[in-house]
Amino acid sequence: MFERSVKTLNQMAPVFQRLNIDVPIKRSFEFAFWSKEWLRRKFAAPGEPFLGVYEPCFTALVDLRLEDFAGKRILDVGCGPQGTLEWADMAAERIGLDPLVDQYRLLGIDSHKTKYVKAPSEHIPFRDGYFDIVSCFNALDHVDDVDETIGEIKRVLAPGGLLLLGVDVNHSPTMAEPVTLRWDIVDKFKPELAPVFLRRCKKTSSYVDLLKPDTDFDEQTCGDQPGVLIVKFKKSTNPAAPPN
Repeated sequence: MFERSVKTLNQMAPVFQRLNIDVPIKRSFEFAFWSKEWLRRKFAAPGEPFLGVYEPCFTALVDLRLEDFAGKRILDVGCGPQGTLEWADMAAERIGLDPLVDQYRLLGIDSHKTKYVKAPSEHIPFRDGYFDIVSCFNALDHVDDVDETIGEIKRVLAPGGLLLLGVDVNHSPTMAEPVTLRWDIVDKFKPELAPVFLRRCKKTSSYVDLLKPDTDFDEQTCGDQPGVLIVKFKKSTNPAAPPN
């Protein structure tokens, strides 16, 4: 019954968007998802570690090493409550940005070493060029305004800095993921940011699973198929020229 209700609401997502009532509903769905995950880990899998499980998404998945984060200021946009940056002890500063930070305190984020900032991705409360590395994994299709979010990411990323992007593409809109993005979303980050590493991947149950063999699409056959786009961008050090 519950799953049927969720399916019905997901089908109505475009209607809610047109009526401008989608944002509070979307955030309720997101918090419900993370609450369910928190309960699962607390009771169904109490011994299951997770405060380091995201590290491969920031390293092996995007062709980086732990040393690349040493002394860096890191921002994770749309971080969620599960400690995506808890592995990054070598960083100078690690910030998790999410509009649901207050709700996530109920799920234990105050015990994390990451600093959490409550803010939407369309209004990141940091000065221009503050961060050396910005990540945005499985979040860009959740935001209220994609173009404003991309503009803010460009603004707060330092010249020569890296953006690590992972995003689901070509999926049907849902209440939590109301935006359908395409493989060409990469173009919206240009010319300030240039892709230096890119993978077009088949949809898997988690981003960590993308490290397994045979998860990449052939570039000519991905087309309109649902999948996951993984990109490492570098910001130009010269506003008039793309980065090398």
